[in-house]
Amino acid sequence: MTNWIRGTSQANGIEIHYLRTGGNKPPLILLHGLTGSGACWTPLARTLEDRFDVIMPDARGHGASSAPSGGYLYRDLANDVIGLIEALGLAAPVLLGHSMGGMIAAIVASEVGTAIRGVILADPTFLTPERQREVYESDVVEQHRRLLGRDKVEVLAEARQRHLHRSLELLELIVEARLRTEISAFEVLTPPNPDYRALVGAIAVPSLLVIGDNGVVSVETARELQGLNPRLHYELIPDVGHGLPYDKPDELAAAVRSFLETVVGSAS
Repeated sequence: MTNWIRGTSQANGIEIHYLRTGGNKPPLILLHGLTGSGACWTPLARTLEDRFDVIMPDARGHGASSAPSGGYLYRDLANDVIGLIEALGLAAPVLLGHSMGGMIAAIVASEVGTAIRGVILADPTFLTPERQREVYESDVVEQHRRLLGRDKVEVLAEARQRHLHRSLELLELIVEARLRTEISAFEVLTPPNPDYRALVGAIAVPSLLVIGDNGVVSVETARELQGLNPRLHYELIPDVGHGLPYDKPDELAAAVRSFLETVVGSAS
C-alpha cells in the first residue's frame, strides 16, 4: 500500500476519503460493505493494480470520510459515489461492490446508464422485505455500540479465533474499519430498500453477480435476475457465505479479472 494515493474529495456535500492505486489505467471503483472501509479491499486491489487504477472510497460514516448526522440511506450513498466519479473526473469506470456496496453499485449503475463500463455485484444486500425488517429490528446496532467501547487488541484477538483462515493483515483492516464506523451508518438498514429487481432490470452495461453457496443471494434469485437482464451473468463460488472478499479472495479475484477482460480488454 506504500505507493498508493490517499486522497479526500468533496462530493455530494461531504468529504469522501479514498485510497487509489493510480496510474494511467482504466478506473475501477471498489465499494465496501457496512462497517468496512476502502482499505478492506487491499488484497484484491493488489491483484488488480497492474491493469487498473483502483479507487477505494470510504462510505460516509465509515473510515476517514465525513460522518454527517443524516443521509445514510442507499440513495444518499449512491449519490456520494456519483459525486466522487464526477469530482475525480473518472471516465467510464467499472464498479465493484460487496454487500451494502453491491446495492450501492446497482443503484449507481441503474441511474448513470453507459457512463460506467460495467458493474460487479459481490453478494449484494438484495433482501426480501421480510428479511429487511428482521435485520432492521435485530440487535446489530446495539452489538456495534458495545463493540465501539472495547479494546482493539481484544476485538482483534477474537476475530483471529473466529476466522483462522483470514490473514492477520486483513483482520486488522476489518477490525480497524469496524471500530471507525459511526452508529449513524446503520441508518442504511432502514426499510424499504430500493427494489433490486427494478435496479438490475435498468442496468445498461455488462454486469456480473458473484455469489456464494451460503450467502445472501440464492442461485434461484441469481437466475431470476439473469432472466430480467440479458447483460447480467452470475458466477457461484462454492463453500463460502456472505464474506466473499475475505474468505475466498483468490476465487473472487479470478472471477473479477475474467469479467474485466471482457469489458475493458485483456487484464493479464
